[in-house]
Amino acid sequence: MFEARHNMDAPTTMSADDGTSGDGGGWFTPRKPPKGPEDGRISTGPEATEAPQAPTALESPGGLAAPEASQAPASPEGPASPEGPEASQHQAPPPQAQSTAPPISVQQAKPMRKASADALLVQRTMAEIAPVADKVTSYFYALLFTRHPDLRALFPAAMDTQRDRILKALLTAAEHIDHTDVLVAYLKNLGRGHRKYGTQAEHYPAVGECLIGALSRYASTTWDEETEAAWVRTYTTISQVMIDAAAEDEMRAPAWWFAEVVSHDLRTPDIAVVTVRPDQPYPFLAGQYTSLETPWWPRVWRHYSFASAPRADGLLSFHVKAVPAGWVSNALVHHARPGDILRLGPPTGSMTVDHTTDSGLLCLGGGTGIAPIKALVEDVAEHGRRRPMEVFYGARTDHDLYDIDTMLRLQQSHPWLAVRPVVDQRAQLPDAVREYGPWNEYDAYLSGPPGMIRNGVDALRDIGIPEGRIRHDAVEELVASD
Repeated sequence: MFEARHNMDAPTTMSADDGTSGDGGGWFTPRKPPKGPEDGRISTGPEATEAPQAPTALESPGGLAAPEASQAPASPEGPASPEGPEASQHQAPPPQAQSTAPPISVQQAKPMRKASADALLVQRTMAEIAPVADKVTSYFYALLFTRHPDLRALFPAAMDTQRDRILKALLTAAEHIDHTDVLVAYLKNLGRGHRKYGTQAEHYPAVGECLIGALSRYASTTWDEETEAAWVRTYTTISQVMIDAAAEDEMRAPAWWFAEVVSHDLRTPDIAVVTVRPDQPYPFLAGQYTSLETPWWPRVWRHYSFASAPRADGLLSFHVKAVPAGWVSNALVHHARPGDILRLGPPTGSMTVDHTTDSGLLCLGGGTGIAPIKALVEDVAEHGRRRPMEVFYGARTDHDLYDIDTMLRLQQSHPWLAVRPVVDQRAQLPDAVREYGPWNEYDAYLSGPPGMIRNGVDALRDIGIPEGRIRHDAVEELVASD
């Protein structure tokens, strides 16, 4: 539950205790490791060990957090009437105010000097707990829900897919703790995003307390007072950046938007184009994405890219593919109908076009990943600049090229655009790109399944495109976008 961003006050630093509610002390006064569930003091029922994907103590598309993203004191129970009081409290910020912080990359944050003492201690802890990540995560939630049962309502009813997100977020923050410029952008984005879960500044100390409790138990070999102090300083810094970002964002934007479904176009048996009308202006940039909650699965949010550039009528479209066991995707494809009310988090993502240059654009879109690529084409067209744009649209079968007609119409309208369908059972889209080019003067954009993005980044590097000119959404977010 790292999703508060309201209070400007720094989180209180109390110390982890032994798992009992005792007197004195606080968060970070060194204590002996807390007793575990096997000692009979902490329950580890399904609620403490399952999770789909919402509140998570330290999560990612950007980083540490619990629920998933961003909003003001929001009802964690799901969409209400679009006329609800919170819906009109704030004016939406201009697109420039929205976060476009990119995911942290190792290359981007390579250390230029010797790691700090705190970073070394934090990384030593992470190395020790890595083999028992599942146990650390389960124990963390057991502590959190036992000590702070009121926070359970911020999380989805089931917690099966989010359990390891806390560890991934911890690893990300720990790995880059010395790289302030990169980490701050990452954390601010995360802090703003968590407003939608209803996270408050006062929730952060509870998360920190249980985090320290779980780490101290499972990093027993390396844990000592010096290590605990390093974690306290690290967590305090991380949480304060998120809290301040949330408080600033609350002054200019709602925590979420209500959006009414106005059309539902089933393109294939498992792919739908869902168009919604937000209850307030929703500023975003082509290439960005948002988090979305349905009334069928309260507090479960999934990420979807905008399938068009901003439109004069204010409507937003998303391409959704129903995946096996995908709660949100199946609800949107098979159950959503005009009139249904969804909730949207704030826009985010850095896969946007730099309109200050004339570089060509090389775009790889796999499956429904063609949605943000289509938005980028519209964005370039609206700016009226004839920049060469090459779009590779990948699919396993012709049937999966569900939006090819739209892309070919765009190609007919814009002579600077080339659309190349790539149909391959192995979905080797990056291999097809190597046959064309050269691409050294192009900016690259990738959108699609995580495997395609990973392979695509490697392929583009191999053919000479610098990493700084390759843009894509955070792979961690894509994995959970069901």
